[in-house]
Amino acid sequence: MKGFGHLALNVRDMEKSIDFYTRVLGGKYAFSFQRDGKPWIEYIQLVQGQFVELFYGCNADNAGSFNHICLSVEDIDAMCAQILAAGYPMDRMPEVGCDGNKQAWVVDPDGNRIELMQLMPGCPQEKQY
Repeated sequence: MKGFGHLALNVRDMEKSIDFYTRVLGGKYAFSFQRDGKPWIEYIQLVQGQFVELFYGCNADNAGSFNHICLSVEDIDAMCAQILAAGYPMDRMPEVGCDGNKQAWVVDPDGNRIELMQLMPGCPQEKQY
């Protein structure tokens, strides 16, 4: 396994979701797919080779059982400040988790939970590389 490739999310408002994952979190709009001549999926690149895949037309039938996505960040305090400056509230401000890493929580425009994590020296995740 190479690592995280993408996370697929069903979204209600594509414009808000693209704005959140690009302008607010700093991802880069990558590309899109159509199906039967209609918009189907929008891809946002988080880092090289890792994407969030946004599907049009979220409803009760396709909402799924998503729990959360964890995004690794270089500077969690700067990322939280960026999110707050964009007008989005933080669910939880940075704190140290049970693995010794700094973590904070925010939700996207569709209510999807996002864990922001800054890996700290000597953490268990670092030992996996």
